Amino acid sequence: MKSTVESNGTELAASLLASARELVPTLAKRAALAEQSRSIPAETIADFKRAGLFRVIQPKRYGGYELDPGVFFDIQMTLAEGCMSSGWVYGVVAVHNWQLGLFDVRAQEDVWAKDSSVLIASSYMPKGQVERVDGGFRFSGRWNFSSGVDHADWLFLGGIVSTKNGVPDYRTFLVPRSDISINDNWHTVGLKGTGSKEVVIDGAFVPDYRTHRAIDGFAGTSPGLSANSAALYRLPFGQIFVRAVSSASIGALQGALTAFRDYGSKRVSINDMGRTAEDPAAELAAADAALAIDDMKLALHRNFAAMMATLRRGDALDVNDRIHYRYQSAAVAGRCAEHIDRLFHSCGGSGVYTDNPIGRFFVDVHAARMHYANNPDKFGRNYGGVLLGLGNTDFFI
Repeated sequence: MKSTVESNGTELAASLLASARELVPTLAKRAALAEQSRSIPAETIADFKRAGLFRVIQPKRYGGYELDPGVFFDIQMTLAEGCMSSGWVYGVVAVHNWQLGLFDVRAQEDVWAKDSSVLIASSYMPKGQVERVDGGFRFSGRWNFSSGVDHADWLFLGGIVSTKNGVPDYRTFLVPRSDISINDNWHTVGLKGTGSKEVVIDGAFVPDYRTHRAIDGFAGTSPGLSANSAALYRLPFGQIFVRAVSSASIGALQGALTAFRDYGSKRVSINDMGRTAEDPAAELAAADAALAIDDMKLALHRNFAAMMATLRRGDALDVNDRIHYRYQSAAVAGRCAEHIDRLFHSCGGSGVYTDNPIGRFFVDVHAARMHYANNPDKFGRNYGGVLLGLGNTDFFI
């Protein structure tokens, strides 16, 4: 029998997923506006907040729910069925509420003490110029690809702190919106609605406590664990963040398959009068996409269930498992792109029109594949090398 806490968590998860499902038609209707504006509509962000979706993996100390990551990713995939840009922004912004829980408590207070609903955007590329000063760092730089920055009050930005032994000290620097300027350079072929613009900082001061070391995220030694002790916050950063930039592709593939089923069940070619539903290539494209979605979701849920069970026992995660899971995440966007290609091609000439939503899913998933974390080659080579007796070369697992 489940405890009251477990039952309440299950009911809350079901309620949040139902809210996400109800938003799918609305997001689909707003997808064109998001694309034209090159930013998620403010109404969509308000809908996410009102439904409590940003609080799924936020610490309970600040009004969060601390639900299992599987719930979080189910919500992201569901939202992406209506609009992949909206699902993408939800994932990469909401996951920051998890990472802030790893920071020094003083940093958490800086962000959430007055309003626990404020949002954080990011760009983790370690491009910041970092100078040590009394009490912290002088921080400057330019970072591309800051998804959802139009709606954020704070930002996570990457930089490297020099060390005496020469080993790079990768860190995430937490800065307020007032310290940055935005360069609206987001003119892209896909994921247009994410508004992933360039941010610029010129000599901002960042207190030492408002930085998070990558080695702590890797080893499970983050300072925030003193306040947020749930197993959720002992997950490696390299496991949970990478899924936030790959899982929207699974939702987009489902959205494309749903649209294709509606379209293909009715379409008759004006050239040869053939029905798409009787086209062997179309039939296999739909069947294979459905199987791929199921496979990828099963792997995602199995991986996080295994990690959470291990952490709840108080045991350490196996590094080889982490390498295996990392490669699976990196392969998601490419797999989704391959299946959307087949669905798109099976649409015939009518598929090129902008009123066919499959075209938007097509370009959005291909854009997602371009993200560094979604390039499977490096992570696949690392995994293969480990299987063949070489050492691990990936720090972010």
